[in-house]
Amino acid sequence: MHSSQSIERLVDLFASLPSIGRKTAQRLTFFMLRQSDEFNEQFSKAIIELKRNVRLCSVCFSYTESDPCPICSSTKRNKGLICVVEEPNDISTIEKTHDFNGLYHVLHGVINPLDGITQDDIKVKELIKRLSNVEEVILALNPNTEGELTTYYIAKLLNPLGVKVTKIASGVPMGSALEYTDEATISRALEGRIVI
Repeated sequence: MHSSQSIERLVDLFASLPSIGRKTAQRLTFFMLRQSDEFNEQFSKAIIELKRNVRLCSVCFSYTESDPCPICSSTKRNKGLICVVEEPNDISTIEKTHDFNGLYHVLHGVINPLDGITQDDIKVKELIKRLSNVEEVILALNPNTEGELTTYYIAKLLNPLGVKVTKIASGVPMGSALEYTDEATISRALEGRIVI
């Protein structure tokens, strides 16, 4: 307990954020106390504007301030190629590679029967509605049980529709040694091998 309820309240709020523990929450709170009133007002204003201005793109379901988002409305993107991701932040990760020039579709989750999340809880129906003139759908979901289940489900739905369905390869990361890589990763790397 701190000597101030205001400090404790902010520590509790910071600690409720993902991957922020109690010690980090305390450091952030004391950092905010040391900042100028102007900085704290700008910080508060940025959070309020974030909630007020950012919404989901009606096409891809990523976060945007304009609808459709800049990627969906770009004339330079390949409209015949859609990359399906779990969350909006996955788009940033793929965009950093500068290797993908198509469109995106955000599912906002994956099928997870243990948590009661079904195909009706994610944006699969919305994906199917977007498939006219689409040549390929790339499934770029996390390589875990839920991601694989969702990948299989979507592929099974899309294959009869005449759309090419692919998934990103997973395998041994660059710069790592085979002896430190787990068996499942090596197995996937071998299955996804290409001719060079």
